[in-house]
Amino acid sequence: MDFPDFSLTAKTMEEYRENHWPNLEEAIGRLLVHNPTDHISVSYAQIYSYVYRCVCQQHSELLYNDLILKITSHLQQVSTHLEASPPENIIENFSDALNRYTASLQCIVPVFMHLNKSYIEPKLNRDLKMELMKLFADHVAEKHVNTLICECIVLLYHLKSFTFCQGPARLAFSSLKMLVQK
Repeated sequence: MDFPDFSLTAKTMEEYRENHWPNLEEAIGRLLVHNPTDHISVSYAQIYSYVYRCVCQQHSELLYNDLILKITSHLQQVSTHLEASPPENIIENFSDALNRYTASLQCIVPVFMHLNKSYIEPKLNRDLKMELMKLFADHVAEKHVNTLICECIVLLYHLKSFTFCQGPARLAFSSLKMLVQK
């Protein structure tokens, strides 16, 4: 009967906690807060390498949980920032936050592809990108939906007083659509 080599497991766990995760956590943090148009020095090959090693060393579940916790923590900060926004700026600030987050995911999801294909999809029956978008919905969008709706109503009310070729509701919808696509 073969027994697992616990010294190897302990060693790889130590390597994960002291080297792999701290480097991944820092890189993820930088990707989450950067402006998509700014250049940041993050080695995608290095991040992918850390992810690959973590998966190969049987740390997929731990890596997934740490990733979710890191991004959840970031989204809670985003939500707090939105709470501090004046109501008249909430639509634009929400749009900016959503655009920054989705731009960050375009960088984060590909480097975690190996984790997604070897753990998240087969074991959890989920997709990483959808999970991360759900985190945004849960921790940001749902918390601010009432304020966003109220501000849209205020915007519609103010637009109603203007005379336009197209109706105020259509103009407001077009304006909101442009904000979200920004």
